[in-house]
Amino acid sequence: MFYTRIPVPKSTGFSPENLNKATRYFPLIGIIVGGAGALVFMAAHQLLSVHIAMLISIVTIILLTGAFHEDALSDFCDGFGGGYTKETILAIMKDSRVGTYGALGLILLILAKFLLLCEFKPSQIPLILIAAHAMSRVNPVIMIFSSQYIRDDNSAKSKSVGQKNSATTLVIALLLGFLPLVFISPYIIPFLVFTLTLIFIYFRHYVHKKVGGYTGDILGALQQFSEVGFYLTWLIVDKLI
Repeated sequence: MFYTRIPVPKSTGFSPENLNKATRYFPLIGIIVGGAGALVFMAAHQLLSVHIAMLISIVTIILLTGAFHEDALSDFCDGFGGGYTKETILAIMKDSRVGTYGALGLILLILAKFLLLCEFKPSQIPLILIAAHAMSRVNPVIMIFSSQYIRDDNSAKSKSVGQKNSATTLVIALLLGFLPLVFISPYIIPFLVFTLTLIFIYFRHYVHKKVGGYTGDILGALQQFSEVGFYLTWLIVDKLI
């Protein structure tokens, strides 16, 4: 209900505690979202070119998540691109308007995803989408466990998500995130893990230096950077080995 636009029964109970525990299923949402994108791609590719099918798949994923993470990436780019202090960075990210940095970030993000995915063989794309969306959602969960939420206002929509949880939550998230790797050639897995680890370490260091922790927008931006890093790494390794 929080991470996608997929309808859920109205009887579904809501509480900050349940939303916080839902963090463990973040990579599972990635499997669902990536799986939907994969199905749409395979169906569209029966009649259309790889490029058009890939574009339809990307649009489907964006609609399915309500541009949840793309919006976060845009806010992140505006905040860290235009802000120089912690206070101004947080204020800019809170602003619903999109600035130059945010617009450019979105354009480059979608363009990068489209171009990278179109470089793969059509038969590879479905699995790549599922694995990328699952694994890229592991880094935000690790960020929650290794950092601190820095917004003080109770109106923050992701405040409940940003609270640290039990070790069980982290273990479940890791297992779900790495589950798609069972279907991936073993030689490529170490490279993917290495890249996502590097992205996490650098990203965490950068945001801690700037603002001292994370917000919902920072978590969303980390997911997007991790996803693109996943595609780029797989493509490079696939061409070299």
